[in-house]
Amino acid sequence: MTMQSSSRFKIALAVTGALSAIGFITYVFQLMNGLGITGMSNANSWGLYLTCFMFFVGLSAGGLIVASSASIFHVTEYKKVAVPAVILSTACICIAGMLVLVDLGGIARIWRLITGPNFSSPLLWDVCVITCYLIINVLYLVFMCSKKADPHKVEIVSRFALPCAILVHSVTAWIFGLQISREAWYSTIMAPLFVASAMDSGLAALLLVLIGMNKTGTFRTDGKLIANLSGLLATFIAVDGFFVGSEVLTMGYPGASGAETLSIMTTGVTAPYFWFEIICGIIIPFAIIVFAKNRQRIGLVVISCVGVVLGVFCKRVWLMFTAFYMPNIYGADGISLGTVSAQQGGVGMWALTGGYAPTVPEVIITIGVISLGALAFLILIDRLVAGNRPAPGLVFESSAKSVAE
Repeated sequence: MTMQSSSRFKIALAVTGALSAIGFITYVFQLMNGLGITGMSNANSWGLYLTCFMFFVGLSAGGLIVASSASIFHVTEYKKVAVPAVILSTACICIAGMLVLVDLGGIARIWRLITGPNFSSPLLWDVCVITCYLIINVLYLVFMCSKKADPHKVEIVSRFALPCAILVHSVTAWIFGLQISREAWYSTIMAPLFVASAMDSGLAALLLVLIGMNKTGTFRTDGKLIANLSGLLATFIAVDGFFVGSEVLTMGYPGASGAETLSIMTTGVTAPYFWFEIICGIIIPFAIIVFAKNRQRIGLVVISCVGVVLGVFCKRVWLMFTAFYMPNIYGADGISLGTVSAQQGGVGMWALTGGYAPTVPEVIITIGVISLGALAFLILIDRLVAGNRPAPGLVFESSAKSVAE
């Protein structure tokens, strides 16, 4: 690493470390005062924590899919970026797991999850599969980067990694899809919808990381591979768009029961997020990188990837909060919000429709968790791949020319 990039690296470590510490202190404050300090209520029992959980579970897909494909399908080109891809996957799945634990509210609940598991709960399934997913990522890194690297062991892990990557997103989808009381989530294609959006957002995030590391000189990736991965991303975007279109068609068909939900998505409170995803997260990125000549231009690839990542985040938002907008309890004064204000008999303790806005502590904790994952990512990148150094037991085939050049 150059002196300049080393200085930037130290600044990045300091910033992410400080944000992580602030987030942890705020989390202690939440433990002392309960989830009442968040914007969640009886009307919206899930909020920013689980929205970001869905998002980062999806982001973790891209790296592991690329790395495992390199071994399973013998895609030699992908082997060049296998280590940074798995590091990104590991950091993202750790962030997702921490957000689940934060959302549980108290240490006792985390302990109870271990000592008294409810095996009929999709949440427990998710905890189990995320744990397996993390173990696979760690084994991947150990086998690829150890001094006595064994390609056969890497190939064995790859055979478990790819189906596990699909399963972790499917189980996350089932947490929502099996909630039969929520019409907006009750869909048979919820799992395919999650997997598709995980594949395009995860690959887009990996491309952004590779381009960023190439720009700083941390790791070199040739332009041909970037274009190759961008073409794969175009395919993933098309599949994601197909599933979203199928869901919308099913909900909006005359006589279908999802008309009210579709109305909220397209013209109601979550409409801005829905249309942002459709336009900026699917149509525009696909229209750009579907052409081979555009995949050769790094600036256009970056724009497309940013659009996909932000679009999928918006998808998580409209998917989450469209279902919460209409409470399942009707009549009288509506539903008691259960907030601190409601406990104290304040104004607005009853609601006829759901409403949610994250509070300052909620945002700080979320930023802290993400920063901790980013800190781990930076350290692992520095130790294993920085400066295009081959990790022990691996041989990187780097181009003589940077993509940025």
